[in-house]
Amino acid sequence: MNKRCMESAGAVEFLASIVSDFDSMVADEALNTLYNLQLSVTALKNLIARNGDFVVSLTRVMRRGSYESRAYALFFLQSMLEIADPMQLIGLTPELFVELIRVLHDKISQQASKATLKLLVTISPWGRNRIKAAEAGAVPVLIDMLLSHRRTCEIILMVLHELCRCAEGQSELLIHGAGLAVVSKKILRVSRVAHQRAVRILWSISKFCATPNVLQEMVQLGIVAKLCLVIQAECGDNTKEKAREVLKLHARVWMNSPCIPSNLLSYYPS
Repeated sequence: MNKRCMESAGAVEFLASIVSDFDSMVADEALNTLYNLQLSVTALKNLIARNGDFVVSLTRVMRRGSYESRAYALFFLQSMLEIADPMQLIGLTPELFVELIRVLHDKISQQASKATLKLLVTISPWGRNRIKAAEAGAVPVLIDMLLSHRRTCEIILMVLHELCRCAEGQSELLIHGAGLAVVSKKILRVSRVAHQRAVRILWSISKFCATPNVLQEMVQLGIVAKLCLVIQAECGDNTKEKAREVLKLHARVWMNSPCIPSNLLSYYPS
C-alpha cells in the first residue's frame, strides 16, 4: 500500500531523475530504492513513456557502476523491457547489448547472468537486435558458457538459436573454434528444448553457411551421425524434420563419408 502511495506521490519520477542526472553513490541509492519499490506495470510503462532516455541512463550505470549497481540496473531493465512496446524494443541501442554481454562475461552473479539471458530471449527477436547482440560479442561468450553452465544450458541455447538466425551470429559461431562441437554435444543429452534448439542452430549453419570446410567439420565432429540418430529418436516431429532436411540438403557430400558409422547409414533419409 505504501509503495503505491509513493508511486502516486511522484516518487518514481523523482528517483528516476536522480539516476539520470547524477553519476554518484546517490544515483546508485536511488536506483536501489526504485528497484525495491517493485513498481506496478502502470508505473513501469509510465517511466518508459515519460523518460525516453531512462534506458540509456541504466545502460550508463551498467557501464561504470559497481557489480551491485550493475545488477540493480539489469534487474530494473528486465522489469521495464518485459512490458515495453515493440517499437521501444526495436530502438534499443547497441551500447545496451555491449553491457548485457559484459554482465555475462564478468560473471557478476548467477542471478544476474540468468536475468541477462532471459532479457536477451525477450529482446533479441525485435528489429536488428539479433545483429546488435552478435556484434556485441554475445556468441563466443554464450559458447563458453555452454562449456561450464549445465543449469542454464537450455536458455543459453535459446539465445544462441535466436542469434544464429542472422548472418552475423552464424559467422561468430563458426569463428569460435569449439562452436559446432559444443552445440552438437547438447543433442539428445540435455532437455527437449535444448535438444530442439541445438538442432535448429545446426540447421541454420548447414543451410546458410555450408562451405566445404564447414560440411567437412560437421561430419568429422560426428554431427552428421547424430542427426541420423535424431530422426530415429523419440523427439518432436519438427526437430526430426529439421534434421532430415539438413541430411538431405548435403547428401551428396556426406553419404559416402567414412566418418559415418555403417550402422547409421541405413538411417540416412533418401
